[in-house]
Amino acid sequence: MKRKEMWKMADKKKSGSITHSRYACAIGAVHTVSAIKRAIPIANCGPGCTDKQFIMMSFSNGFQGADYCGGGATPSVNVGENEIIFGGQKKLKQVLNASFKIMEGDLFVVLTGCVGELIGDDVGAIVKEYQKKGYPVVYADAAGFKGNNLIGHEAVVKAIIDQYVGDYDGEKKKGLINLWSEVPYFDTNWKGDYSELKRILEGAGFEVNVLFGIESKGVESWKKIPEAQFNLLVSPWVGLKTVEHLQKKYDQPFLHIPVIPIGEKETSAFIRKVVDYAGIDSARSEVFIKEESERYYYYVEHFSEFLSEYWFGLPARYSIAADASNNLAITKFLTDQIGLIPVKAIITDNTPDRYKELIQKEYENISEDVSVEVQFIEDGYQVEQEIENADYGLGRPLIFGSSWDIDVAKKKKALFVEVSTPNNSEVVLNRSYIGYRGALTLLEKIYSEVVRE
Repeated sequence: MKRKEMWKMADKKKSGSITHSRYACAIGAVHTVSAIKRAIPIANCGPGCTDKQFIMMSFSNGFQGADYCGGGATPSVNVGENEIIFGGQKKLKQVLNASFKIMEGDLFVVLTGCVGELIGDDVGAIVKEYQKKGYPVVYADAAGFKGNNLIGHEAVVKAIIDQYVGDYDGEKKKGLINLWSEVPYFDTNWKGDYSELKRILEGAGFEVNVLFGIESKGVESWKKIPEAQFNLLVSPWVGLKTVEHLQKKYDQPFLHIPVIPIGEKETSAFIRKVVDYAGIDSARSEVFIKEESERYYYYVEHFSEFLSEYWFGLPARYSIAADASNNLAITKFLTDQIGLIPVKAIITDNTPDRYKELIQKEYENISEDVSVEVQFIEDGYQVEQEIENADYGLGRPLIFGSSWDIDVAKKKKALFVEVSTPNNSEVVLNRSYIGYRGALTLLEKIYSEVVRE
């Protein structure tokens, strides 16, 4: 039986609702906007919608806080009964006028939620009026019934590229790359991860154009997108639509690396793959790899003394329930470089069917002679059942998940590490689990749980 047929059969067994969801709705893409310096999201949706997304993606996800115009500072139309009956275009214009007058921004993005789309307001026509007047404003459809915040993220990115960045027929700059990876705020560690990816790529000799967070220059970075030699996507599936669109729009090639690199082996291979694709001199990157590898193994060597001393109390088998990006990266690192045995790998981000086979192939060759059958499950109840009923052997279970999974971890008396949304038991500032440095942080996190007990 083909995998696609198996997934369809599995879908038939699903209930009409899910518990303990691990993502937000499409309007959660307001955080994609607020992650851009001096960009202002305008939520064209019902009251409370954006507040719920803030709680899910920021407050209860590492207590990340808000950017320039995020959180409670986000302008909202607050569509109500009057707008549902008579239309919300007048109120949207009022909010736009007030926002332009009060808020100091370089870019305004109108995101229309469920109500606005259902009542049929022509938001595009309204926004185009302001665009003709010279206002830096774009619009994107982000109704929750169209998908989750990952779908909304890609819709917002496309809107900014098409309506703000615009056409380009200039030259491409060799060595300049656009970096596309994690979804801002949805990934708890996104700030630190973008910084580490940029550090690694710059160490290898690239000029890196980051679009989100502190490493970005805001709208200046977005205007720079068409100038890059190529787009680098470091993600299993989120962002593929974006880089494919950029290829058509600007004749700009892309390199897709599905596995975010963690640890020396994967990170060094990652650098060499990007350098080879770009066709730049590898001398600088090899020096960087040598220096970083020596530093990495200096710390790992000292860590090995702990492993030899505490070997009898260390976990051997683990399960992980997380979005595709974190799930694949962490599973690859733990299995291939640390030697732990995966018993459950559950992807919880509602990955579209067309990407599932591509992701499954990565798990089939997760390490030499090791294959993992990944599961795609949204319902938190089913996720928790799979984790609880997994075979962890005689050792103590090690579970990676979200705050929803704490109870089942306690029930199994397992070691537990939060790596997925939501995460409401940690405060995260600029932490990263990726690259050379992030891998050491992840090892510290895991094995601190061992000695804490």
